[in-house]
Amino acid sequence: MRTVSRIPFAPVIIGVGILLLVGGMRFMVDDGGVVNPKAPVSLSYHASTDLNMYQATMIEVSSSTSAVVELAALGAPPIPADNLQSVDEYGFPIMDDPKVQLGKVLFYENRLSGDASISCADCHSDDFGWTDGSDLCRGYAGTSHWRNCQTIVNSAYYAKLFWDGASTSLESQAVSAASGGVSGNGERDMMEERLRQIPEYVEQFNAVFGTRWPNLEDAWRAIAAFERTLVQPDTPFDLYMRGDATAMSPDAVAGMVLFEGKAGCIQCHSGPLLSDEKYYNLGVDENPAFEQDQSRQITFRYEQYSKGVPEEIYRQTKTDLGLYYKTKRTDDMGKFRTPSLRYLTFTAPYMHNGAFYTLEEVVEFYNAGGGEDQVKRNFDFGTKSALIQPLGLTSTEEQQLVSFMESLTGDEIRMDRPVLPRYGVFDYSDASGNK
Repeated sequence: MRTVSRIPFAPVIIGVGILLLVGGMRFMVDDGGVVNPKAPVSLSYHASTDLNMYQATMIEVSSSTSAVVELAALGAPPIPADNLQSVDEYGFPIMDDPKVQLGKVLFYENRLSGDASISCADCHSDDFGWTDGSDLCRGYAGTSHWRNCQTIVNSAYYAKLFWDGASTSLESQAVSAASGGVSGNGERDMMEERLRQIPEYVEQFNAVFGTRWPNLEDAWRAIAAFERTLVQPDTPFDLYMRGDATAMSPDAVAGMVLFEGKAGCIQCHSGPLLSDEKYYNLGVDENPAFEQDQSRQITFRYEQYSKGVPEEIYRQTKTDLGLYYKTKRTDDMGKFRTPSLRYLTFTAPYMHNGAFYTLEEVVEFYNAGGGEDQVKRNFDFGTKSALIQPLGLTSTEEQQLVSFMESLTGDEIRMDRPVLPRYGVFDYSDASGNK
């Protein structure tokens, strides 16, 4: 391998010990001059047994009010020390790993829910970009969700999951999804016992984790390990950033210039993930399905009560308050985490409430300076970000931005659906009759 320099970005120093190479980003190509879609850039990060440089960088950025991480190719995802898995020579998790193979089956396992009717794959289907394809996510039987279902693809890079950052890892996210009242509604002991009554799972859990019987903590670890394989480091954008000048169209390149300049998108959509992982109120209009659907309103009211929202706010609000539900700070009302812009082509509708069905609509929204502050509609103050201002883009520039965003998606990621193992009958007693 040899190193070449392609993009003459200025050096940036963020926090302690994070240095972007002076004189430009550096990229890896093989000796024949062909760009390797996985080879890490020199700035980047190799997956390790602990959180790597990538996540450290993102944590530094999310705690800063001024620093912006330049756009970069995607490196290998961080792998937590308490859930190691097999990786390739570049640090990317591989499918040919018994833990990942177990996690794949469990991802499709509907018995990890309350009534054994819903699995991770029902809300995160590869038919819809690893979302559910709806503007607002489906809910558990008898409930209806009011937020858009985000894709699993590249979720391994987030420091926090969900629109309000409620989970800090894929492992804890799996717990929330399977047991939450509006999602899986599963009861711990029942889900675990179901796994223990399936001979194939008993064998697999023993082989992977060394336990006599399956336990749920290991199930969540296996699912998370599978999800960490769903990354896409070989988009036209990544290839371009690694040195292939032909990987992006002229319109996409022009769109990237706008993205970093006139349009100002990089103020929030920055770094390799194209997300600063901060929280903003953009003034997105309400989704009529949220306002008019009785089931969604009932579920929404229940969730506010269960999250400890004070009655004076509970009675007054008719909008999703986002980050507020976690922090209980009024200045966080209506704020949602900046989503990654990767894999966008397959993940419509967009925004936290699925308000827009096309990238053209999204760009038009930002070009107009966003919409009405829904918090201000409900209270006597607003929280809409001052960063959201009219952009003055021409129709040609709007289309160039769309072209750039499309370059952030590679080939569609599809998966063969596994056959779920069947129940068996077990006697938990040993020869002496002990459990």
